[in-house]
Amino acid sequence: MSEQREVAIEVKNITKLYKLYDKNSDRLKEALGLTKQKKYHEKLALNNIDLTVHRGETVGIIGTNGSGKSTLLKIITGVLTPTNGTVNVNGRISALLELGAGFNMEYNGIDNIYLNGMMIGFSREEIKSRMNAILDFADIGEYVYQPVKTYSSGMFVRLAFALNINIDPEILIVDEALSVGDVFFQAKCYHKFEEFKKQGKTILFVSHDLSSISKYCDRAVLINQGVKLGEGTPKEMIDIYKQVLVGQYTPTENKEQALNLLEDEDIRKRAGEDADEADSKVGTPMEDRHKKGKNSAKPEPSQNDMVGKNPNVLEYGDGAAQIKDYFITDKNGNRVSSVQKGEECSIHMSVEFTKDCPAPIFAFTLKNILGIEITGTNTMFEKAFLSPVKKGDRKNITFTQKIDLQGGEYLISFGVTGYEQENFTVYHRLYDALNLTVISDKNTVGYYDMNSKVSVE
Repeated sequence: MSEQREVAIEVKNITKLYKLYDKNSDRLKEALGLTKQKKYHEKLALNNIDLTVHRGETVGIIGTNGSGKSTLLKIITGVLTPTNGTVNVNGRISALLELGAGFNMEYNGIDNIYLNGMMIGFSREEIKSRMNAILDFADIGEYVYQPVKTYSSGMFVRLAFALNINIDPEILIVDEALSVGDVFFQAKCYHKFEEFKKQGKTILFVSHDLSSISKYCDRAVLINQGVKLGEGTPKEMIDIYKQVLVGQYTPTENKEQALNLLEDEDIRKRAGEDADEADSKVGTPMEDRHKKGKNSAKPEPSQNDMVGKNPNVLEYGDGAAQIKDYFITDKNGNRVSSVQKGEECSIHMSVEFTKDCPAPIFAFTLKNILGIEITGTNTMFEKAFLSPVKKGDRKNITFTQKIDLQGGEYLISFGVTGYEQENFTVYHRLYDALNLTVISDKNTVGYYDMNSKVSVE
């Protein structure tokens, strides 16, 4: 029996309800019991959230603005009190939330380091022993002896970050704080973050930078409008998050219920849709899409047609376009799933339109197996196609490029999008649809090879 991992943070049934008043006088009247009428409207910031973070884990929290991510972190760190639920934290926390929130603007940098350090729970002697590390990290020179009110915004956040990152916490909680300061300071912040991870610290990490979530996190949690939609690998949650961003996410239980309804022919007729159209609206996985009905006349795809294709591709869209085929060819025009580094290849997609579209955009992105987007482009970026299409049109799109990626495994996603009356609309997307293996006998540092010409004299 495997040893159970120690829990660092445990959140159970957390709910946070705000009372929002139109006027401050209404708040006062209610507080003094001068009115029996309800003078506020309620805003549910978090709804029954559960979360467990084990010691040594790095967990990312993602979601749209206003989804409740920062509220959850503030409850965990004790800045806010939940309306309902419990939080248990096992370990000393350093929280990079609102950097410098506890600074006294009249004090100088040194005084604020002592003040904030003691508020966190350190003795003066412990802070003094870390002072050099804090000052070296902040790197604001003699300004540390000046009142904080004279600092630039960059110096202010550098000092606040340096203080919080150098107190040797057991649990680090970060809310969009790694992107402070100039590019060199940001690099220092990320290096320190990686150091913490290697040391086995527990990290709870909120960011809109999905590449950082993919790179650093062991797990990701997706929150939307105060509700936890799910948790899993960063790649899984990021794929769902992208559906949420364009308003096309359907919870799994709703999908299953919808599919059961679609089995009933009478219900299908009342809906006025055929099975394929209804399937696309609930975002059914591709392998389920042609299981409806025993009399399907669709031919089985040949083995060559399926080269490199993901049988469980994630797809969604409003159905205005359908990506009917997608594949890679080598320089000789053969369908392949592997390419020699340095050689040319073409990425193809064939799209059929079920309605008129003003100016569709065809795109592909390429990710590594961690889910980090490496590169990608679209016809709008390339200024290759900016024309309207009609219902029934079929377009074959080819992106041709030389492959200078390092040897390894990659995943290609496809998309057809556009703007309908200035609103961004997803017609059809396929995530991680194709596997591309790059074969190389010389790998360099990073994701791609700059093909440097070297001379030594």
